[in-house]
Amino acid sequence: MANEVYTATTVSNPKAPFWLGPASEHLDMLRFGLKMLEVLLSLVAFVLEETVSTCLSCSPLYFFEFVSCTAFLFTALLLFLLSTTLYSRVGISCWPKVDFLYTLLIAVLFLVASCVFAANNGKTTVETVAVVFGFLAMLAFIFDFFVFLKVKGNPFQGAKAPPTTNGAVPPPEAEKLNGDANGKA
Repeated sequence: MANEVYTATTVSNPKAPFWLGPASEHLDMLRFGLKMLEVLLSLVAFVLEETVSTCLSCSPLYFFEFVSCTAFLFTALLLFLLSTTLYSRVGISCWPKVDFLYTLLIAVLFLVASCVFAANNGKTTVETVAVVFGFLAMLAFIFDFFVFLKVKGNPFQGAKAPPTTNGAVPPPEAEKLNGDANGKA
């Protein structure tokens, strides 16, 4: 009998985590898909860069390797943390700021690394394709950055506090209640 009373009013938790998708207020479905795309593009750029057998000028290659590997590993970690409930156990309370700055930083690093590697490589097919995937990953990070701005706004602009009155009496209410204080209508 008790089950009959509670089953009609009980609803499932809409924020309950599921196997593939966002489980927190920090990551919606669009940004989850973008983070997955960033992980995949970074991984492909890294793997392609690793298949380069010889280099004329190795510094751009190593810088591109560093950026693509860092982007892959840290974006995968960020995606894992934000799409599960583990983000609450890490001890970071400013996830929007971390995500915002990280996405912008990796986009800029991919832009620089891809441009430098495109300018200084042996012009082999593998190097060219790695550069293309570097630019695609950079575009994914930039798109994610702008989606973040559109959906959540700038996380460094705090909520505007109501103006202080410095102890002054607040103005009277403009709209009166329907009845007076004695209960007469």
